[in-house]
Amino acid sequence: MAKTLVNNITHDIKLLIEQSKQQIAVTVNATISALYWQIGLRINSEILNNQRAEYGKEIVVKLARQLESEYGKGWSEKQLRHCMQFAKIFSEYEIVSTLWRQLSWSHFKEIIYIEDVLKRDFYIQMCIHEKWSVRVFRERIQSMLFERTSISKKPEITIHNDLELLKNEQKISADLVFKDPYVLDFLGLKDTYSEKDLESSIIAELQRFIIELGSDFAFMSRQKRITIDHTDYYIDLLFYHRRLKCLVVIDLKIGEFEASHKGQMELYLRYLEKYEQVEGENTPIGLILCTGKNEEHIELLQLGKSNIKVADYITLLPSQEILREKLNQAIAIAKRRFSGGD
Repeated sequence: MAKTLVNNITHDIKLLIEQSKQQIAVTVNATISALYWQIGLRINSEILNNQRAEYGKEIVVKLARQLESEYGKGWSEKQLRHCMQFAKIFSEYEIVSTLWRQLSWSHFKEIIYIEDVLKRDFYIQMCIHEKWSVRVFRERIQSMLFERTSISKKPEITIHNDLELLKNEQKISADLVFKDPYVLDFLGLKDTYSEKDLESSIIAELQRFIIELGSDFAFMSRQKRITIDHTDYYIDLLFYHRRLKCLVVIDLKIGEFEASHKGQMELYLRYLEKYEQVEGENTPIGLILCTGKNEEHIELLQLGKSNIKVADYITLLPSQEILREKLNQAIAIAKRRFSGGD
């Protein structure tokens, strides 16, 4: 009995210690970010009072020399310019003071040079929502997550409204969840592989696959058997999304999307809706992963109006220039379609 009591007290004390450490870390991070924001604000205000670019550059160089001599290398010209950019991008105290209790200075440095406001807000809200480390945050930006997410292809007002809903009510839309393409370079697959190889590699790297999918995905089953009219079918991968509150079927395909894939997925979804969906859950969603798709097929099959998503996956990450060109082209086509263009 005494041993149980000691164990219980130990557990409670460890919990208090961990909570205290987290609170201290939040306070330290907030204090550091607040200092850098105030420094950037002060320098910016001085430079704005004198319109000469040479004057501004001279001020920053001299400040860096003086601060480095007194406080060390952490106060270089580069660091001061980070501070200035920080204060420029987040000019409103009410907004930034909330953010610096949720993001570290290292997080801020990754986003202060993103000029597009909606893109920047996307990364901020998704980072807070999914609790990304700085390393994961950097990887998400480098892999052009915003451009790969379905929301980037929507009108600006839709992007803004979905981000506000996530920020204020912690409700996430499917357009913020699903991507195209999915980057699966961590699977280590060679040029030739089968659907079985692809599935096995995903299971072997399930944790990294879920990171690419999103942190709210929970793995449920592999090759789940369902029986319809005495015929057995097998669902490649079955997940559950916590915030969308629905089952998510992932069907893996080697090769390009075909019209017949829609019928197969519809069968899976209707079965799950009838036999597996429980009270309080939303209608299941299907994700068909393939190595290519024809946009006209997607449009004529009206997949945009259904619960079926079709996305490419890439097992070898191309150069950022090629990826950027491809994604920007896809976004431009989608936005023209929304605006009524050809």
